[in-house]
Amino acid sequence: MNALRPMTDPEFSVWSARSTPGYAAEKVRSGQWPEEGSLARAADEFARLLPAGLSTQGHHHFTIQDPSGQSVGAIWIARTERAVGPVAYVYDLVVWPEYQRLGHAERAMRALEDEVRRMGLAGLALHVFGHNLQAQALYRKLGYEPTNINMFKSVSVPSGA
Repeated sequence: MNALRPMTDPEFSVWSARSTPGYAAEKVRSGQWPEEGSLARAADEFARLLPAGLSTQGHHHFTIQDPSGQSVGAIWIARTERAVGPVAYVYDLVVWPEYQRLGHAERAMRALEDEVRRMGLAGLALHVFGHNLQAQALYRKLGYEPTNINMFKSVSVPSGA
């Protein structure tokens, strides 16, 4: 059984309902957004990127399947341009919590490489939050290399300033 298949409309609804709050939480955890208003901000960002939902031109959504065909997660990619030519940008890779740590993400990413080749794209690009050490380990294992690293240090503000 192939690890990936095109996502259906009902699966898109489930993915969107689960991924939007997950994305908001990651943005809050990374310190990029305040918690207040983060869910609305994430929903706005998804709506901006996917104005036609599942049918948005240039975007592809896949359901991740286990070997028996059970849906265990999802991947969202979009075509973008890099110095090497057109590539797929991974906007979201999610394995539902009850199926995590079973190798599904690795299988899905390897299958995604085949999909990207079939699309005639030159590679895969993605963003990973600095605090997500498990994802970073997976991507290193799969041969991904850092292209940019953003860093931050909190400093205390003197009282009365």
